[in-house]
Amino acid sequence: MTSSHPREEIERLRKLILHHDRKYYVDASPEISDSEYDRLYRQLRDLEQKHPELITPDSPTQRVSGEPLKSFAVVRHRVPMQSLDNTYSADELREFDARIKRFVSEPQVAYLVELKFDGVSVSLTYENGRLVQGATRGDGEQGDDITANLKTIRGIPLRLAPPAPKLVEVRGEVYMPRKAFEALNREKKKAGEPLFANPRNGTAGTLKQLDPRVVAQRNLAIFCYGVGALEGAHFSTQMETLKRLSVWGLPVNPHHRCCADIDEAIQFCDSWESKRKKLEVETDGMVVKVDDLALQRRLGSTSKAPRYMIAYKFPAERAVTRLREIEVNVGRTGTLTPVACLEPVFLAGTTVSRASLHNEDEIQRKEIRVGDWVVIEKAGEIIPQVVEVVKSRRTGHEKIFHMPERCPACGSRVTRDPEEVAVRCGSLRCPAQLKEGLIHFAQRTAMDIEGLGDALAEQLVDHRLVQDVGDLYFLTQERLLELERMGKKSADNLLQAIQASQEKGLARLIFGLGIRHVGSAGAEALARHFGSLDKIERAGPETLMGQSDVGPVMAASIHDFFRSPENRKVLEKLRKAGVGFEERKGNRLSRRMEGQVVVFTGELRRCSRPEAEDLVRVHGGAAGSAVTRKTTLVVAGETPGSKYEKAKALSVRIIDEDEFLKMIGAKE
Repeated sequence: MTSSHPREEIERLRKLILHHDRKYYVDASPEISDSEYDRLYRQLRDLEQKHPELITPDSPTQRVSGEPLKSFAVVRHRVPMQSLDNTYSADELREFDARIKRFVSEPQVAYLVELKFDGVSVSLTYENGRLVQGATRGDGEQGDDITANLKTIRGIPLRLAPPAPKLVEVRGEVYMPRKAFEALNREKKKAGEPLFANPRNGTAGTLKQLDPRVVAQRNLAIFCYGVGALEGAHFSTQMETLKRLSVWGLPVNPHHRCCADIDEAIQFCDSWESKRKKLEVETDGMVVKVDDLALQRRLGSTSKAPRYMIAYKFPAERAVTRLREIEVNVGRTGTLTPVACLEPVFLAGTTVSRASLHNEDEIQRKEIRVGDWVVIEKAGEIIPQVVEVVKSRRTGHEKIFHMPERCPACGSRVTRDPEEVAVRCGSLRCPAQLKEGLIHFAQRTAMDIEGLGDALAEQLVDHRLVQDVGDLYFLTQERLLELERMGKKSADNLLQAIQASQEKGLARLIFGLGIRHVGSAGAEALARHFGSLDKIERAGPETLMGQSDVGPVMAASIHDFFRSPENRKVLEKLRKAGVGFEERKGNRLSRRMEGQVVVFTGELRRCSRPEAEDLVRVHGGAAGSAVTRKTTLVVAGETPGSKYEKAKALSVRIIDEDEFLKMIGAKE
């Protein structure tokens, strides 16, 4: 019996589909066949097409949007998503347990132990039970808004089962099941496209797609394991958290256990070392968490990771093969990295033919030679690396390796800091570094060229329209229209953004040039102290170190940068284009913030964080990214993160956004 009213029938079908989604993805006990499910879905879709005014964002038919996205917006997490510290043995787990007991003065601590999945961490925000946003972890403070992509994952409910909280940030791991990964690589092979190295790479590559329709075809899945911000609900333990997530209809991996002490936790970890290979999802270890949430809060976090949880990594698998030759790759920062080209060997689920050798010192320490038989393993079961040489199999024909004196990508002479192991190419024209260099130059905190992202940077380099950042200022609409998905309006908008960047100020230019060891704060300090790029170029290392923000390493890096003939050519091109090389009066509105080092935390209401940091700079202050003893002021927005707690611990003055805006004289 069905209702005759379209609204009621649509709601009935939505609830029925939600019920069967839960039975399939959460409970793993489907009640109907795929064809019956498809019939319900078609009924709902047809009804909504007849009554489009009744379509809501959380309808099952709205999982896949019809048009590709142009780019991902940036999302700030209400509660930071921190990474985990790792352990590799039972003894290290016991040390972790001992640290916790010392910290909280508890004789015994219970742990919740879960499988650690090899996927991509995401955050799902639900308001009053409805999915409103999904984001990547990013740098922990902010990530990409991938809501449209996450909505295509059928295991993610668009509406939580009641009683849902007012607000919850659900944390989970998106993964690609083994069968889906194998099917995807078969399709890519048929199409002549590069294969994904492993399921995690497949997952990450899929979530970066701008077209949700592509994501929908790749059968991603998710397991949820925790919460960030939470309003309207309360949990006492991690076990209770998992149960509540499941009640709301979110997929939770069933393979977890509450352990009375660390010995039981170790026993549970050991039991999964061999069993994990039978799972449909890649795992590389276990996560051991203090079960009591009140204890978790007492333990808190370091600047990098929570104290109350840790990852236990399973021992890496090893294999023996022959090293045929050593290639040298150039990374995005100009670092030259030797790579072992191996006779293919099967290891930890994939065929390995290349492995990292890290640097020349590591090659010499391990006495690795071309032609050697070597032992390889996967670090964290992801990155293959050479562990040692099987010297007993040497024939005497092996060859000693030496790093090149010139960059294999551009031919520029490479340098090596005597205090470091890395060999680097410092040329701004190096094609191996150019794509990342363009993205860095164009980012909001540098020259702020809106529209110049990853995809466009790749096209500009591949089509040889740009050979260095200076070429950006000589692009024309005619040349831009040669690029894929570039219309007249997009080309004009990009050219206007490039032109506007000429007046962004000296500090942004210095930061955008990507000089090693010079971050945004260092760039600001150099701009304030010297006032022009020409003065910085003429300054020797001793003069550069004449200000407190520049140490010997940064000074040497700046000096070397300006002594490079290739870099000087790029700078001359920027000068001819009219890019401002001097700190102009218009770049500073006042001295209200002079002497202040300001850090922002939490969500601001009246301006974005980059805009707020710009306000600090134009009023004579410096914007910091982390709270240190040099920080003089912290501006706290809504739901501030760990920086707020650190500021309190260091007795740094804390103000709100309104007080900050009053300080700089902003009008209401």
